[in-house]
Amino acid sequence: MNNELDIHNTTEDIVFSKLQAIFDEIQRSGNPDGFCMCEQCRVDIICYALNRIEPNYIVSNRGLTRMEQTGVKHQQIGADVATLLYKGIRLVNHNLRPTAPHDGSHTEKPKINSPVFDIPTISGRIFDGISFEPIVNIEVALLSQGELVPARNSNWQNPYTIIPITPGIFSFWPAPVITAESDIRRDFNYSIRINSPDYEVLNHFFTITSISRFLGTNSQTLNRSYKLPDLYLFPPGEAEQNG
Repeated sequence: MNNELDIHNTTEDIVFSKLQAIFDEIQRSGNPDGFCMCEQCRVDIICYALNRIEPNYIVSNRGLTRMEQTGVKHQQIGADVATLLYKGIRLVNHNLRPTAPHDGSHTEKPKINSPVFDIPTISGRIFDGISFEPIVNIEVALLSQGELVPARNSNWQNPYTIIPITPGIFSFWPAPVITAESDIRRDFNYSIRINSPDYEVLNHFFTITSISRFLGTNSQTLNRSYKLPDLYLFPPGEAEQNG
């Protein structure tokens, strides 16, 4: 079975293009409401819309042709997306992220013209080894060769502190690693490290294999995920007591 199927959600294309058209119109009108159009707000608005509209997946250009043939449905989807985006713009602007610079402009990310190793998101769960309850308010770090792994962007923290709203769950998205050639296979050795005064130090080692490629224009979507096995923390001295 081919694990490299070219599956694409065409709804994402509609959302991205509609939001750009809406922002262009807002700017032409002088932005009377003072909406922030920074990169972070754009991402938040896009996520708001995509989480509230049905995806439409295709696996070939034939699927795209069929979608274009259903003109009435396509127009209705566009109208629904526009309505959601306007709601998202208002909601996001009433709840601006305090950690993002909101200067009202859209800063284009520098295009990477070289092939990269596009590392997947890494996620896992941490439990107390005695009570088997998910652990909260503890710091988890992703390391490579003893150093913190750079994150994809400021929305992905490393180290990451597990919060009560998602008990025991942590996730990382490493930044792409630039290389000279495409179609090169490489192993990346990582470790999860947890160092807390309430528990014994935990180091979990694992390897992710990646093939270098050129990033596409829609590479901001999460391409895939690497799921770690459940991890358990024990109080100091517990391992020695249990032999």
